[in-house]
Amino acid sequence: MTGPRDQFRQPDHPNDHFILTSVVGSYPKPKWHDRARELFEDEDANFDAAAWEESKDDASRLITQEHERCGLDTICDGEMRRNEMVEYFAERIDGYEFNGRVKVWGHNYFDKPSIASEVEYGEQWLVDEYEFTASVAERPVKVPITGPYTLARWAFVEAYEDTETAAYELAELVNEEIEQLVEAGCKYVQIDEPALAQHEDDHAIVGECLERITAGIPDDVRLGIHVCYGDYSRIYPEMLDFPVHEYDLELANGDYEQLDVFKEHEFTKDLALGVTDVHTAEAESVETIKENIRKGLEVVPPEQLTVSPDCGVKLLPREVAYGKMANMVTATREIEAELDDGTIEVPARSGPASADD
Repeated sequence: MTGPRDQFRQPDHPNDHFILTSVVGSYPKPKWHDRARELFEDEDANFDAAAWEESKDDASRLITQEHERCGLDTICDGEMRRNEMVEYFAERIDGYEFNGRVKVWGHNYFDKPSIASEVEYGEQWLVDEYEFTASVAERPVKVPITGPYTLARWAFVEAYEDTETAAYELAELVNEEIEQLVEAGCKYVQIDEPALAQHEDDHAIVGECLERITAGIPDDVRLGIHVCYGDYSRIYPEMLDFPVHEYDLELANGDYEQLDVFKEHEFTKDLALGVTDVHTAEAESVETIKENIRKGLEVVPPEQLTVSPDCGVKLLPREVAYGKMANMVTATREIEAELDDGTIEVPARSGPASADD
């Protein structure tokens, strides 16, 4: 399953080589937008639905343009319309109920829902978000969507006998939503499955979910999966059988200690390599990011490499998030130029690494 990536090369791309630059999804919200949400949710505040919609539109437009100013090849609006990656979808899927907030880590809470009855597809989830972002963007828009395994695993499952059954039912709904996105013009969808990093032995369940999600999706739509930091040796190389074009992996956070995992068997799909650590509140230098990109070239050739931050950057100060993105793009364009002039030699990889490598 080769990836349809050339459609994301900008017409004025300066280098012969092309390494796709992208984002994972979330981005820091402007403080005024967070305040607008608080006012909208406060029944005593004089802040109506029209004002809240205006705030969402303004924030989406601002962050979309910020991504483009960084020079990213594909952008999104930083998930300005979303509150949390499970809550947002559970609020829109028939069958979920909310019973109160639970503590996740530190001072962070999340409104963990229950799947109280059989899930059904009702209102569209992301089509309005995509259409607005595409209307204000000059570059291709990527849509992240929380995957069915995470939507099931991070909920209390009551209506189904187990998480697996719930995940398969949710996969059918995700497929329907992606069909709606494609009809609206979307060409790049990323399935977020952070729960897989916590339950690696369930990779076969995720694989079956992806089979259902991707059924009937046109070949020119680029499909990726994002898996947060975990023990990748427990899902690689089996994950290469997933019906997606791209695997977005969090490796900078672990200082690339797992890079060798992906050299034991040929990486036959596209690798979206995390080259900036979202847990450090400072922007890595261009040189540091270039070193990280070179690590990716040890696994795949340039035409199979995407560079991105490790994960969503919503918890970072906004100026730091922007600095990471801008330096990432600069580093990528410099690596491409070095590939063009032969400064960098990419190791030939036509199959599994030998013991002598």
